[in-house]
This record gives sequence, C-alpha cells and structure tokens, in this order.
Amino acid sequence: MDTATPHATHEARLAQRLPLLRRKFPTIEDLEKRADKRIPRFAFEFLQGGAGDESGLSRNRSALRGIEIVPRYGIETQGIDPTVELFGHRYAAPIGIAPIGMDGLMWPGATELFARAAQRMNIPYLVGTLATARIEDVARWAPDVTWFQLYPLAADDHRVSFDLAARAQAAGARVLVATLDVPVRSKRPRDLRNGFVMPFRVGYRNALDIAASPAWMRALARRGMPRFANIEAYAGGGDPAAFVGAHVGGGFAWDVLARLRETWRGPMLVKGVLHPADAEKARALGMDGVIVSNHGGRQFDAAPASIDMLPAVAAAVGCDMTVILDSGVTSGVDMLRALACGAHASFSARAFMLALAAIGDDGARHMAASFVEEFTLALGQSGLRSAAEARHAPVRHATAWTWPARTGDAR
Repeated sequence: MDTATPHATHEARLAQRLPLLRRKFPTIEDLEKRADKRIPRFAFEFLQGGAGDESGLSRNRSALRGIEIVPRYGIETQGIDPTVELFGHRYAAPIGIAPIGMDGLMWPGATELFARAAQRMNIPYLVGTLATARIEDVARWAPDVTWFQLYPLAADDHRVSFDLAARAQAAGARVLVATLDVPVRSKRPRDLRNGFVMPFRVGYRNALDIAASPAWMRALARRGMPRFANIEAYAGGGDPAAFVGAHVGGGFAWDVLARLRETWRGPMLVKGVLHPADAEKARALGMDGVIVSNHGGRQFDAAPASIDMLPAVAAAVGCDMTVILDSGVTSGVDMLRALACGAHASFSARAFMLALAAIGDDGARHMAASFVEEFTLALGQSGLRSAAEARHAPVRHATAWTWPARTGDAR
C-alpha cells in the first residue's frame, strides 16, 4: 500500500516536472508568450504594463542588458557557492520574490504559492500589503523567509500602517520594508483602457477575457476570488478594494519612518530609493538597508533605471547598509550584474508572476530554481566562486549615473 503523504507525492511529481519545465521555458520570453495565452488580457496587461509612456520599463531592461562583465579563465570553478547571508539568515542565492499588488488576480492563489516556493527554495519572499493572503498566513507557510512590504496608508496619522507593521512583527516576519516611491498614484494607460481601477469591477469585455482563459478559471474555482486579505480587518465590513482605493497613498514622510524604526524590532529597509541623498537619510534614521528601485517602471516613467542609480547609492551607503536591487531582473546573469554594480542581492516580481501565469501552481518553484541555476552558471562562466566575489567582478556600466562625493540635498 502506498503510504506517501499528499505533500510527498506532490514533491516527487514536481521533482520530475522541473527538468521538463526547464527545457520548455528556458527564458523569460518563453514565459511571456505562454502567459499571454493563459490569463485574461486585463491581468496580463496589468502585469506587463507601466506608468505613462512605459519608457521606464524598457529603460530597466536595456540598462541591465548593456552591462558587461569581463570573465577570468584558468580558475578552478569546483565548489561554487551561490548562497548569500542577509540579516543573519543564509539564503540559497541573492534573489528574492518582490511584491506585486493583487497578485491573485493574475494567478489565483499566487501569494500562497510564492510563500511555499520561497520556503522550499530558501529565498526571501517580500510579501506586500496588497497581497491576496494575510501576513499571518504567509509567515506560517514561509516561517524562515518572510519579509513584509509596508505600503503607506496615510489617513489618521498612519494608524493602519502601524497596525500592519505590528501584525507583521507578531507573525514573525524577519524584515520590514517600507515603500517610499508611492507618494501619489501613477497613471497607467493600459489599466485605464481595461477598466482596471480600484475597486475593480468585471465588465462585459473583461468577462469575455475571463471566459477565454480556462486554466485561469479552473485556478479561480480552486482558490476562490482574490481579495485584499491584509486590509479586510480595517474596512469595517465594507469593500476592502474601496478602502484601498481611498486610503493607499500619501507616502511615508521621513518623520513617520523614524517612528516606524523605533517600533520595529529587527532589520528594516526602505524601498524605492534612487537618489543617494535619500539613502543617506535612511542610514541616518537607523535603517539597515535600502532597495534601489523605480517600482519596476510602474510609478514614474521619467525615473532612471534602477541599475543605473545602484552604483551611486552603493557608494554613498554600501559599507554601512545592505543594498538590494529591484526592477528589471529576469535572469541569473542579471543577478550577477547587480552584484557587480554594488548590490548585495536582487529581487524580481514580474519573472515570478509570469512563471505562475505561464505554468500554473508550479511556476514559482520553476522560476526560483532557474534563478539559482543561472546564477551559479554565471559565476562559473565569470571565473567567480561566490556571491561575495561577484561584488568585485570587473564590470563596464556605461549608463551608470555619476554623483558628487557629497550629495548635498538630504531632505
């Protein structure tokens, strides 16, 4: 009689499936093509779209692809170590899953799938305020690797923001990350054309898109309607999506961040830093790190590529703080580029979400395994044997911003 548990059976099946997925979806472009066919058009365009004319999206990718690393040969590459230590925990590789708001609308159950994949693969999961599962559940699914991204809810002197941080602390989140780069809402033309606004309502056109996406519909039947699970406690019985539409935004002023720093017991970072003076201000407030990010090109289309600001930020605070890159990272080679330009690690959102949309429930595990494998190969091809060595790789970064030694404006 077969006594294997359902979990063990699933793991055995997935172990057999991952090599097949590796051959079928070796690049992000393969995932994009498949995802476009499997999820509703409004969901795909929400994932792929950006702010304004979307120049920020293309700028992130072109800047990363333009970075060159000179390999060294004749070096023993046995025993390559892709792991990295961040805030007292050693992770499988310097890559993490970045937050995506309303992730369950792009693939039902996404938050749980990300959490379980991150725990299994030992990479950090930065779950967002607007995820579709509660922080308490995420920390239970991924007790060793959960980080929490806090969005600003400025009403009532950030009462909800502080309560969310307290919930994350009680749940056991390892790191708090306050998002800086949402002072006001952005204009995203694709979402406006698709009627993708808060609160979201399924119109006739979107209903047709859903009907043409049977795999997505089956996932929805299994997982249920996506919801702003973290926000439900504050909506007073009303629609959490309406609460989000009315309350998210307003930004985090530095004095609010200082108060959060005083209340949070553990590592705390700020996300959305591009100006070196903002990184210096974060350091002065006692933050443990910064995430250099232009919000994936989804907030301000005139902002520089994240990777182009990374060296200046790292030069300003890198000896005292952990510096992480976000926006545009889609491969192990991009991870290597990030480290060579001054980061300690990088995060990716679109790549993981595209993998779920293209493959289904096993997509997050596939993407995590691909990142770890590709990064290990990139180290070996460069003559490097560890993530630490990668931060000293010979690199040419022609589009990097240069900055004066003193940044001056430290508002």
